[in-house]
Amino acid sequence: MSENTYTVTGMTCGHCVASVTEEISEIDGVTDVAVDLPTGAVTVTSSKPVDSADVRAAVEEAGYQLAG
Repeated sequence: MSENTYTVTGMTCGHCVASVTEEISEIDGVTDVAVDLPTGAVTVTSSKPVDSADVRAAVEEAGYQLAG
């Protein structure tokens, strides 16, 4: 198992959380996505290491940006 936490900017509501969760969940190997709306922290749990570029692309597909 692998777990990484990212910070996503621009999320303001439950719909934002759902969009980001849905897109990241589609990445191969991802088993869980936990989003903390107030801080923008997104914890991605996966059965194998996930490339951060894939996470960035999924977040951007949802309409948001990774911080940093």
